[in-house]
Amino acid sequence: MFQPLSLFVGLRYVRARAQKFFVSFLTWIAAVGVGAGVAALIVVLSVMNGFENDIRDRLVALSAHARVQALTAETDVAPMAALAAQIRRQPGVTGVAPFVQLEAIAVKGAESEPLVLQGVDPDLEASVSDLASVLQVGTLRELAQDDRILLGALLADRLAAVAGDSLMVLVPSVDAAGVPEPRLREFVVAGVFEVGAQESDAAIAYTSLAAARAMAGGDARAAGLRIRYDDVLNAPQRTAALRKLVPAGFELRDWTQDHANYFRAIRIEKTMMGLILMLIVAIAAFNLVSMLVMVVNDKRTDIAILRTLGASAGTVQRIFLTQGLVIGWAGVALGVLAGVLLSLNVTPVANWLERWLRFEFLDSSVYYLTELPSELQLSQVLLVAVLALALALLAAWWPSRRAARVAPADALRYERL
Repeated sequence: MFQPLSLFVGLRYVRARAQKFFVSFLTWIAAVGVGAGVAALIVVLSVMNGFENDIRDRLVALSAHARVQALTAETDVAPMAALAAQIRRQPGVTGVAPFVQLEAIAVKGAESEPLVLQGVDPDLEASVSDLASVLQVGTLRELAQDDRILLGALLADRLAAVAGDSLMVLVPSVDAAGVPEPRLREFVVAGVFEVGAQESDAAIAYTSLAAARAMAGGDARAAGLRIRYDDVLNAPQRTAALRKLVPAGFELRDWTQDHANYFRAIRIEKTMMGLILMLIVAIAAFNLVSMLVMVVNDKRTDIAILRTLGASAGTVQRIFLTQGLVIGWAGVALGVLAGVLLSLNVTPVANWLERWLRFEFLDSSVYYLTELPSELQLSQVLLVAVLALALALLAAWWPSRRAARVAPADALRYERL
């Protein structure tokens, strides 16, 4: 079958390295180095995707995908019921529920802790949050009684509170004359919830909607609506579409705005980690430079003969470019394959390493997670592969250019000497 001269000779050089042990060794080092760097980058990005998804799920577990709240304490909240009915009819909305949110202080004996007290309707809460799924069966229904409260696990631990205990909740406020007038109410602990996010477990408590409204004292800013969508990742788009329904005096925010700092930090960390690992791939790819330089020096006579027989400088350059690209791209292909397989099997591989090394990656006494999460994204795999291929091309270009500049007369004269 017909093959271009540069492709035929370049592939022949790739296969003919067995008799040159050192050059062959460098060839394998270059290919394996590129593959290892690519595989490491894919696995690290997949694990970071898994952590990002897990953090997102925990952050939104007890908070809705979006919420509507009054901007001022004097805002008329009467239109809120009609607004809730209107939002329920919009596409992509799976639940709407009223809530009241207050900053308060919980007191039990000598212990006191700040908390965010949320008043909810137990009949509607399951439609906008995952609170029901993290509680024991029937516990959420106890909030139908106005003197019941649910505590986050860390908050309950700090207060030394268990189910059945009584505690006092204080909401700081002032009267019209500016005199402090705190509102107090005694509650009975109905249960404890834990989602693994310190922001929720250490600061949030739930009570009935009526009890929270009574403690709000008519402050409109405490009241609002919580909204759940069919897809949490589409929250910004869904929220933008709903803003035209929200009347003046109210604000509509989605979870990406409430937790923007978390995910900005994760994106920065992922970007920096990707750049560092891509530098490792670049270093491995530039092993091709040293390998191809040695091949060019070894093949100076062959280059001179090809040039004497009429091969152009471009043909010679393409011969060594072909050799470098075949080796580099073979390493990239192996790295992508290894990275994808490891990303899809991170948990069993990590468990095997823990047993073998007798080391725990995520200490169960410290971390809520006990297994490494992983999510493989095709777009990231393609991006890593393309960048690695480009680095291999760049690494192969200079030695091939150097080969094209070999003067036939000089090469043959030095060979004869």
